[in-house]
Amino acid sequence: MADQIRVLVVDDIPETRDHLTKLLGFESDIDVIGSAASGREAIQMAGKLHPDVVLMDINMPDMDGITATEQLSTTAPGSAVVMMSVQGEADYLRRSMLAGAREFLVKPFSSDELTASIRQVSLREREKQSRIRAGAPVTPSASATGDGDGGQIVAVFSPKGGVGRTTVAVNLAVAVAKELGKRVVVMDGSFQFGDVGVLLNLNPKSNSIADLIPVLEAGEIDSIDTFVVDHSSGIRVLLAPPSPEMAEMITPAAVKQVLEILRRSHDLVVVDCTAFFNDTTLAILDAADVILTMLSLEITSIKNIRLFLEVAEQLGYESGKVRLVLNRADSTLGIRVADVEHSIGRKVDETIVSDGRSVVYALNRGIPFFVSNREAQVSQDILRLARSVVGERAGAAAGADSRKSAQKKSLFAWR
Repeated sequence: MADQIRVLVVDDIPETRDHLTKLLGFESDIDVIGSAASGREAIQMAGKLHPDVVLMDINMPDMDGITATEQLSTTAPGSAVVMMSVQGEADYLRRSMLAGAREFLVKPFSSDELTASIRQVSLREREKQSRIRAGAPVTPSASATGDGDGGQIVAVFSPKGGVGRTTVAVNLAVAVAKELGKRVVVMDGSFQFGDVGVLLNLNPKSNSIADLIPVLEAGEIDSIDTFVVDHSSGIRVLLAPPSPEMAEMITPAAVKQVLEILRRSHDLVVVDCTAFFNDTTLAILDAADVILTMLSLEITSIKNIRLFLEVAEQLGYESGKVRLVLNRADSTLGIRVADVEHSIGRKVDETIVSDGRSVVYALNRGIPFFVSNREAQVSQDILRLARSVVGERAGAAAGADSRKSAQKKSLFAWR
């Protein structure tokens, strides 16, 4: 088939090569066209076979995967490399990406992670080659300036914790990337106690926003690739700082600058906000095109939502910017959706069912439930939410910026 993804497997262990070849043999859209036992052999075979994706082991005796990847950029420039390693240290990840690898998988990995990575890097490479053939400009770099629309910023917020905010943010991002084919990045906006990395089973020592901000303050950068982590689900992630005290270095101005950089190089920026108001959270909400506000069928959640809607009105947010998402909407807690709507004085925009088994199982494995249980009703609800959000802009009018600024100051004057 012409649309099959041609894969070259490179590993010095014969059993591993055989296992990966058999595993990928079950995928109708993936064709393993060869296997190599060393980096040198991989370079020779790639030059002849021109694979779409090279599945490369990082540790090999004659030539390691990083050196081989660097050389493949000249011998097989159209081949995207997925690096494999038993070591998940940030240094290995950084060196792999600098060498030109498009994805990094830590062994052992699941078949879902493997195939998702191969499909994602293949798609990105094909889009890149299409732009080159058409003579179209490549997506602007992070240091680009101008007032172009760029991507959409969606802030996932709740004035109360424990309503599934982070889970929804992560799975929403995965759904948009996998099903709608968008380039998506998730920014963990809970700078003190962020959980995005935990839900995605990412190395806590990976680069974070705390590493990015000093570079921004020192001057413009050409790329943010060093600071975001590519996940096997197809999304990219800008992690929260590894320790709570580092959150103090993240100012509202820095947050706005980071968001502007992210939106210029991605179709969708999903921000998982913390569950309380502060200056940085308000900076995120101001910059967002859409605020998905999470609530549940609990009295305290409903009360806090009502207060937040009053604050949003004070801040001058247009009604369409704030969208209410009721999580665990089918829970039998004695409160009906109609009761919620009557209490807060507006309709709930989207609902997500309760599925503790799928959600908790996926969380404990570090795999989004949209990947591990795609057919579940909770995944279908997330997909419906993704489709309703993508492409819709509900930002404030340009003339409202100064009004927002003044009203934001008055918010903190209430204390």
